Amino acid sequence: MKLLLDFLPLGLFFAAFKYGEIHREWAAAWLSAQFGFMVAGGTIGAQEAPTLLATVVVVAATLLQVLILKALRHKIDLILWVSLGLVVVLGALTLYFHSETFIKWKPTGLYWAMALAFWASQRFWGRNLLQAMLKDVELPATIWRRMNAMWLAFFAAMGVLNLVVAYGFSTGTWATFKVFGATGLMLLFTLAQGLYLSRHLPPNETTP
Repeated sequence: MKLLLDFLPLGLFFAAFKYGEIHREWAAAWLSAQFGFMVAGGTIGAQEAPTLLATVVVVAATLLQVLILKALRHKIDLILWVSLGLVVVLGALTLYFHSETFIKWKPTGLYWAMALAFWASQRFWGRNLLQAMLKDVELPATIWRRMNAMWLAFFAAMGVLNLVVAYGFSTGTWATFKVFGATGLMLLFTLAQGLYLSRHLPPNETTP
């Protein structure tokens, strides 16, 4: 259930963007009628309508995700609160300025916030976030530090890669990368980390 909720905003963002591409005039008219009061000039054009429609949907979906988790009495991770804050603020700026630039920075902001968390926790509090998440796994301290550095570097690189795709390719290509490319890279990196971890487990331990 939680895994489904985690992918809900991403899936709805992509679906809304593709729908908006096919129905640009409708999306522009609907957004202008419903959100014109939040937009500079009060009117949204057909060109920016797909991105703005997807932005409205992803903001609503992220809010819904948090509300459902609260209703189910699940713990809401700090990273989800950060994601919610970023998507609301950058989404509002995207709407007001009719500019997709702001929402395109959201993944980078989230990736870099995660990289900062991995770095700051280790640097200032001597706390390894990865070790805290896998508290039942026993590894040498040097391996924990190395894996922490790998995640830090991965998130930092993903933030840069998002900007490369956002500014170097079309918005449609960026939307596809955001949903499928970035998710695929995250999955591959997680699997690689699992293999690396398994090589350093004590003989009587198995990977979680």
